[in-house]
Amino acid sequence: MTDEKKLIFVTGGVLSSLGKGLLASSICHILRNSGLNAYCMKIDPYLNVDAGTLNPHEHGEVFVTLDGHEGDLDLGNYERFSETNSVREQNLMMGEVYFSVLSKERKGVFLGKTVQLIPHVTNEIKERIETALEKTKAEILVLELGGTVGDIESELVLDAARQMKYEGIHSCIFIHLALVPVIITGEEKTKPMQHSVKTLLSKGIVPDFIIARSSKPLGIKSKEKIGLMCSVPKDFIFSSYDLPNVYLLPSVLKEQGFNDKLFKKLGYSNLEFNDSWADLLSQKLGKKVKIAVVGKYSASGKDAYMSVFEALKHSGYNLNVDVSADLLDSETLDINSLKDYDGILVPGGFGSRGVEGMIKAINYARINNKPFLGICYGMQLAVIEAARSLGLKNANSTEIDESTPYPVIDLLPEQKDVTQKGGSMRLGGKKILLKDNTVFMDLYDSKEITKRFRHRFEINPDFTNQLSKLLVFSSTDETGKINKSIELQDKSHPFFIGVQFHPEFDSRLTNPEPLFFNFIKAASK
Repeated sequence: MTDEKKLIFVTGGVLSSLGKGLLASSICHILRNSGLNAYCMKIDPYLNVDAGTLNPHEHGEVFVTLDGHEGDLDLGNYERFSETNSVREQNLMMGEVYFSVLSKERKGVFLGKTVQLIPHVTNEIKERIETALEKTKAEILVLELGGTVGDIESELVLDAARQMKYEGIHSCIFIHLALVPVIITGEEKTKPMQHSVKTLLSKGIVPDFIIARSSKPLGIKSKEKIGLMCSVPKDFIFSSYDLPNVYLLPSVLKEQGFNDKLFKKLGYSNLEFNDSWADLLSQKLGKKVKIAVVGKYSASGKDAYMSVFEALKHSGYNLNVDVSADLLDSETLDINSLKDYDGILVPGGFGSRGVEGMIKAINYARINNKPFLGICYGMQLAVIEAARSLGLKNANSTEIDESTPYPVIDLLPEQKDVTQKGGSMRLGGKKILLKDNTVFMDLYDSKEITKRFRHRFEINPDFTNQLSKLLVFSSTDETGKINKSIELQDKSHPFFIGVQFHPEFDSRLTNPEPLFFNFIKAASK
């Protein structure tokens, strides 16, 4: 082995949302489970500074790192597949790059030179890659380049990658993922892939590997055709096809011989991939448990709550139950449909749209003894539901109704004058102090935990005494003053917990998060 740093660039072609993040994550999983110190990094071409202000309908959930970065949802995939915690340096958006370059120009860093896209912007991108290498101490960095080859926004990111290969400071490998559609006759059409690779070649980048994203494993004739037209040997062309479980992708790549080719290309020999997930994924799951996830971002599908659905899946595998989770639109929710579910989860969100449906779902769970888990906004709405049930008519959050007579959820004084949207919330890993003789402490078996937050509004301490007739406030922030979780005074309820933090970000396939694990355990009964 050598001490040389190695970079694996994953590019995408034909269209977006093919699974570059899952491919990069799977490669990282393979490398780490073969004894190599590998990490992932996502570079997005958008002009946003971070993902905090992006619309979840378009871009899915905002993933929060322990150090308080609001990142792309693929950081969650990186954490789940590598079983590590990400840092802010592992996510870069082009808005941050331009912001930095212009700030340097104003400070005179470039000594009067004409500031240009090349070399100044591409140099900034390369510097950020070097920073990610240094911060993670990675031996190998797998870089997912967002967007699609040919997008105007991606030009400079691709050129920075090309320059790094040319400069030869690090060993660079390029893996190109592109669509190979199957038409109605069953024929695999390679023409979109060919055009995609030719576009990549026009940028001065020659792919070392090609991964065909398809509905079924790629046939040998298609591999030969792609190899001939794209100048990549057919032995370096592999398939990422539709799978019932995304965690199967590393083993599927291994079965195709991808690992051996990758290790050899990286300059390693005698490596053995330890498939640590094999036993868990190969088991035959037992009884089916149905979970209703009642959310407001249903139009875009489950990506808006990706980590929630993955955490539910993790717990199911470790309890040997088949978790079937449906996303129900809180705006059009039929309360009667909830009787068909074994548990109800209300996830995070912002704004007033759809909240009454979520509050009705919470009320249904409390009254009908359905296991309930409320996360962030879901917990706040559970507090509102409790207040209304105690006779505080029109109780609400000031986020929803500024004129509510009972602001049981409100801004803290230090947040009331904040005008900047991006990066101004309570973000990242924070200490939580757990109270004795609570279900919450029993679940974590600890007096202090650290969890990730992303919120601005809090439980209003002025209403604690009134709400305590129905609720138990089972934890606080590090000051001991602001409540961070709730449960019911009624101990006969099978499971009813709301938390201000986001436990879903900490769940792993082999180590499910305790709240989700016990929620599914209660639902399975």
